[in-house]
Amino acid sequence: MTQRVIEITSESFLTEPMLARGEDISSFFDNAQPLCLEIGCGIGDFITQLAARHPERNYLAIDIYNKGCYKTCKKIDQAGLKNVRVMRSEARYLLANFIPKESLEAIYINCPDPWPKKRHRSRRLLNEAFLQMVLLYLRPGGELNFATDFQDYAEDVAATIAAMDGYTNCQTESLSTARPGYPVSKYMRRFLDQGLPIYFVHYRKRPDWTIADTEVRLSQGFRLKWEQVENG
Repeated sequence: MTQRVIEITSESFLTEPMLARGEDISSFFDNAQPLCLEIGCGIGDFITQLAARHPERNYLAIDIYNKGCYKTCKKIDQAGLKNVRVMRSEARYLLANFIPKESLEAIYINCPDPWPKKRHRSRRLLNEAFLQMVLLYLRPGGELNFATDFQDYAEDVAATIAAMDGYTNCQTESLSTARPGYPVSKYMRRFLDQGLPIYFVHYRKRPDWTIADTEVRLSQGFRLKWEQVENG
């Protein structure tokens, strides 16, 4: 049985057809502040905290789940935040089609699906091809922030980034289990309250990094069908 798609009427919510008109995504904000992207916003705990702490930045929070976008919009609206927009989209498709290159101040990816079985690990979002793609869309000096409760995922990402030319580490170690000042979502808190660690990877795009677009394997990701309405 399919789930009903919840209609989202919040002014904070963007749809693919809105962006497909050709408008720059920055035009949907009230100012020209630096733009940051959260990939996989869940129910909005993290982005609500982050945007409240940094009103000098604009944030686009995306998720592939309709219900998560609905709950995120609700939190944002209740908090009165004007520097966040929410969109139901897949990350690679969004980047390849709607985000200008070298336009993002920061990217945040918290606790994505770890695909723990070995035969499924190729499905993980943060692989070498995606990390190369990210370099195209971060501005020089822009940050990549990754957090996961899965140690081997953190180790894989840290090792992959360390072998790439375009990043520099913002931490003293390749990954850490402490990130002072980093917002903690309810999902993260569940692990921390059990005494289990969250692993943080924090890198910055080198300001002097340049590469021809043809040298990066761009992935188009997958497109969500906005016009389709599912009935429960």
